[in-house]
Amino acid sequence: MTLPSDNTPKSALWQPLEAHQRRVLGVLIEKAKTTPAGYPMTVNAIVAGCNQKNNREPLTAYDDIDVEKALDQLRLMEAVAEIDWMGRAVKYKHRAYDWLGVTRVELAVLGELLLRGEQTLGDLRARAARMEPIEDLTALKPIVDGLVTRGLIVELSPPGRGHLVSHGLYHASELGELRARVGGGFVSGWSSDGIATTGLEPTPPRLPAGPGAAPAPPADAAMARLAALETEVTTLRAEVATLRAEVADARTRLRPPE
Repeated sequence: MTLPSDNTPKSALWQPLEAHQRRVLGVLIEKAKTTPAGYPMTVNAIVAGCNQKNNREPLTAYDDIDVEKALDQLRLMEAVAEIDWMGRAVKYKHRAYDWLGVTRVELAVLGELLLRGEQTLGDLRARAARMEPIEDLTALKPIVDGLVTRGLIVELSPPGRGHLVSHGLYHASELGELRARVGGGFVSGWSSDGIATTGLEPTPPRLPAGPGAAPAPPADAAMARLAALETEVTTLRAEVATLRAEVADARTRLRPPE
């Protein structure tokens, strides 16, 4: 496989991936662009790349068995290739240009999303620009729009300030959970008949109260209660994220030396 020499997306083979598959593929994409002297990569190098503390969300504590399993699965999907490195340890390289059907800069954008999940466009530009030049948000926007059109990026909030996006390689159930967690009811994508579906999910109509039903609470009280619940949910999510990070860090520190 050769690197793409133009800006024309190639035909794609991609399919949804599990979390450990996404992390492994993201590491191969990142290291190929940022540390080419160490690429292709051994299993041990990929393990280290998966579990590093910077530019990763969530933090992980994968071992060689986890990574080898992901590599075998990705190889069967034709997203990764195994290389006999001149009789030495087996090394691996990604085939993401062909598998995703993307250009160089599109792959940088998707690589960052695979490593960190949902991000604002501002954060995404700053992080992806270390792999491929992206001058500013004006340059990033058409790249993201093209990937959204092809289903490789999903929008989790309306365009504008704080526009939140992620990659589209989630399984349907996982994507639904992500949208429920961070999307606030915003849906962006394409229906089965090719019609764009972007906006807020419709609010179910109010049904008339039946005989003996309790009266509906005043609108102001209901809104105040909803705001309080949203604040509580936000706080709990932050606490859960902190606990997950602490557990992952503890696992890493408690692992016996190799």
